[in-house]
Order: sequence, then C-alpha cells, then structure tokens
Amino acid sequence: MSLFGVLALQGDFREHLASLSELGEVAIAVRTQEELSRVDALIIPGGESSVIDRLSRNYGLANPIKERIASGMPTYGSCAGMIMLADRLENPAVARDGAVQQTFGGIDMTVRRNAFGRQVDSFENHLDFNGVNLEAVFIRAPEAIEVGPQVEVISRVPGVDGNAQGRIVAVRQGNLLATSFHPEVSGNAAIHEFFINITRGDA
Repeated sequence: MSLFGVLALQGDFREHLASLSELGEVAIAVRTQEELSRVDALIIPGGESSVIDRLSRNYGLANPIKERIASGMPTYGSCAGMIMLADRLENPAVARDGAVQQTFGGIDMTVRRNAFGRQVDSFENHLDFNGVNLEAVFIRAPEAIEVGPQVEVISRVPGVDGNAQGRIVAVRQGNLLATSFHPEVSGNAAIHEFFINITRGDA
C-alpha cells in the first residue's frame, strides 16, 4: 500500500488527510524533509500559494519537493496546489521585498491566480470529471490559461456563464494532477479516488 503525504505548511491539509483516510488510505502530514522522503505520493492543498511557496523554502522543502516531482512522484494539487504545480504563473505574487513567487512546477501550463475573482466571488458548479458528474467548489480559484502538448485537459467550466464557461479547471500530465477547485470540501471522493489510481498505475 502506498503512503500518501499531504503538505501541511498552510491551508486545508486536514481535509485532504480526512478524505484519504475515509478511502482507506494511509496518509501523513508532511512538514519536514524526512517526512517527505517517506511518502510515495503527495497532495498540495488549497490555501495561499504565496505562503506555501515562502514556507516551503523556509522549511527547506521547496527543492526536495521539486526533485521528487521531477523524479516522477505522483502529486496532486488543489487550488493553491494547482498554482504550485504550474511551470509558469501569469500573475505571480510579489512580496514587499520584491521577491517574486516561485512554484514547484512539473505541469507544462501557465496559471492565472484568482482567475474567478475574490473570496466573495466563490461559487459552485457541476463539472464532468473523467466521466463523473460532480459539484465543484471554487474559492478564489485559479485557472490554466495555456497548456502544453503533454497536458490532458480533464475539466472545463460548463454552462452559460460567459465569464467562466470553457475555462480549464482540471488537468493531468503523467503522474501529476491539478484542479482549480476543492474536492476535499465537497464530500465527493472522485478526485481523490482518481489520484489514488494514478499512484497505483491504474489510471
């Protein structure tokens, strides 16, 4: 059985741990290099991507995570995690000292932060995800505005809302999966099940 890790520096990592536990998987919170070295797969949760970036560098985790991703470790990022898995950011955060936000990278895509607006613009929408209809929760969500040829677009926002319709909100590249939305708060296990299957080589 694979050991799953959830990056637990900031954000809703507890909800991801609970989702994995409910599916019968063994999962640990990852805050140190030693914990990272133990896991077979990693989830990067929603939260503040700029804070996750800063803390991962402060804790000495940024480069080890990049190396594990580059070596093929299955990794899933939700919301802020999607931002952290992008090779490029259209609008990276800039700190007061002028430092520009960095990512772990891995997925050949350009991501726009806060693409659907601020917290008050959060919304829910039904999506088709790999043949499964689910209710997706978008909270200050990013979107992929450009993807490379090796990236599979799994979900786009449907419906008639011209501001959101057709926008890319779930992608996969090899062992890497990213969604704009938060499956850990919707009660639908389809995304976590899909990631578990990726980790096992069944998807």
